[in-house]
Amino acid sequence: MAKKKAPLRTAPAVTDGPVPVVGAREACPCGSGRRYKACHGREAAHAVAELVLRPFEGLPGEGDWVALRELVPAATVPLTVNAATLATATGEVPSVTLATVLPMAWPAMRRQDGSIMLGLQTQTSSGDLSRDLADALVLALAAEPGNPVPPRRPAPGGPRLQELLDLDAAFEPAVHTGFEFWLEDADSATGEVAASLEQANAAVIPTEKLESVSHSYWCAAPDRNHLRWVMSYSEEPLLDALARLSAAGEASLGEDTKLVGSFRAHGLVVPVWDLPQTMTAADCEKPAADFAERLAAALTVTEPLTPEQRKARALLSSRQVTLS
Repeated sequence: MAKKKAPLRTAPAVTDGPVPVVGAREACPCGSGRRYKACHGREAAHAVAELVLRPFEGLPGEGDWVALRELVPAATVPLTVNAATLATATGEVPSVTLATVLPMAWPAMRRQDGSIMLGLQTQTSSGDLSRDLADALVLALAAEPGNPVPPRRPAPGGPRLQELLDLDAAFEPAVHTGFEFWLEDADSATGEVAASLEQANAAVIPTEKLESVSHSYWCAAPDRNHLRWVMSYSEEPLLDALARLSAAGEASLGEDTKLVGSFRAHGLVVPVWDLPQTMTAADCEKPAADFAERLAAALTVTEPLTPEQRKARALLSSRQVTLS
C-alpha cells in the first residue's frame, strides 16, 4: 500500500517584497501550495544558472572594474548615475561611490548624509555581477540613512549597471592605502570600529595604479613586487601576441623582470609580471608604455606561430589561472 504524502507545512504567504529562498521540498513562501522547487525555485535556479562572462562589458573603464573586483584591495570611484532612471521621489540623485569592499562585505550602505557606497568585492548569486550590483544600488536608494544593504538574490530580469549608470562618464579609480573611506570621520573611530579598521588596514597590500598605460596596477608582495595589467583584447589574439614577444625575448619590463603568466577574470586576460623589490610603480611607467607599443605591433601580425612561439604560448597558457 502506497504511503500518503505528508501535507506541506505552509507559512503565511509573502505578499510584499521578494519571495525568500527555502528548501527545495518545502512549501513555496508565495502561498501557491506547491513545493518551492516547482514554483519560485525555478526562477531562482535560472538566476543561479545565468552566467555573464563579461559583466562589465559596455561600462566605462571595463578593465578597471575587473581590477577593482579581483586585484586591488582598497580603492574608490565616484559613479555618475542615470538621473532619469535613479531619481528619488524628490527628483534628487544622491552621491554614489563605488568601493572595492565595505565593512562585513556589505553589498552597499547608505550613509547618514544620504550618500551611497556600493561594494564591488561581494558574494554574488545571479551569475551576472552587473545585475547583483545594480540590485544593491536600487536597494540602497530606498534604504534609510545610516543603514547597510543586506545581501539578497536579485529578481530575474532586473536592471543591470549598464542601464543605471551614465555610460559617457569617466571612470577614474583612486587607490588608497587603507579603508578610512568606510567612515565619514575616520579620526573619530573608537572601540570595535577602530579595531576593525586597524585590522583591515594591516592586511592591505601596497598597490598603485600606473598612469602611462590603462588598467595596470603595481603591488608590493612580501617577496617580490608585481605588475598586473588587465587587457581588453580578445584572449586568443592576445595570447598569440604575448607568445611572439616572449619567444623574441621582448616580454619583460626590464632587467630582472619576467612575464610569469596571467589571470582570466570576468572575460578579460590579466598578464602578470614579477618585479624586483627595488622596482617601484614609478619605475614601471616607461617600461610599461614601451611594452604597450611592442604589444600593439605584435597584435597586427597574422602569420602562424613558429614552433618557438607555440612553445611560448603553451607555457603561458599553462600558467593561466581563472579568477571568475
